[in-house]
Amino acid sequence: MHLDVTWNHGAPPFRRSNDPLIQTHWIDENTIVLRQSMAINYEAPFLYLMFGEARAMLLDTGATADPASFPLRQLIDRLCDEWLAKHPHDDYKLVVAHSHSHGDHIAADGQFADRPRTVLVGHAPSDVAEFFGLIDWPAGEAHFELGGRRLAILAIPGHEASSIAIWDPTTELLFTGDTVYPGRLYVHDIAAFQDSVNRLLAFSKLHPVSRVMGAHIEMSNRRGRDYARSVAYHPHEAPLPMTVDQLQAVTTAIRTVAARPGAHRFDDFAIFNGPCKSEMARQELRARIRRLWPF
Repeated sequence: MHLDVTWNHGAPPFRRSNDPLIQTHWIDENTIVLRQSMAINYEAPFLYLMFGEARAMLLDTGATADPASFPLRQLIDRLCDEWLAKHPHDDYKLVVAHSHSHGDHIAADGQFADRPRTVLVGHAPSDVAEFFGLIDWPAGEAHFELGGRRLAILAIPGHEASSIAIWDPTTELLFTGDTVYPGRLYVHDIAAFQDSVNRLLAFSKLHPVSRVMGAHIEMSNRRGRDYARSVAYHPHEAPLPMTVDQLQAVTTAIRTVAARPGAHRFDDFAIFNGPCKSEMARQELRARIRRLWPF
């Protein structure tokens, strides 16, 4: 499994980016990580494509709807064709699911609306719960079969009401969307978020988790330092994969800040507990400075 990746980091202000619109990395022969270019959208979200014997799952569709600037459907079709050339299947299906329903994770859903043999999972918690069979949302877990690849699905609200995590036993990767990643963890419901990360940690103690894979990188490789929000140039990013120890650190940090609204920085992530208006204003000021002085 290949997780050591140098991701495209955008271009300084006033310089043209030569990054591909979507960077593609095969973790193994059945799993692909895709990253949207910062030149298209500063969020630069990560998307995941997993192949099973009967169907594939695309987790998230990125931050841009326009297929001209963000040709996600075209790329997914090509990747599916490449995989099917080695694993022929007459009626191969695609499920388009989402780590949660914020706009930078669902924008290109429309590109798949008319795709044959494709199912788009809805955005509301009830849609997600019904599709995956999460009967006692948000407690418990469900399982979703791709064909020789049985994913575990967990509801993890707190960042956003319909947030889910997916554990893949074949790679032992735990996909956590915007709930756990090397960046600013925006908490909109502290009680739900704390319960969700506690359940993620408990799950990881009962199942082998090789790495925790989130949906963004916002931290630099200098501990405790994040890139300002809306800045589209990340020359020294922290690694995308996180460890179970770092997940443990998130759960510990949440306990310490649960009663304290505001922005709190830690070595490998930051927790934004609530609206954090003053910190968001500071983020905008930092972004303006970096656009003028990027180095």
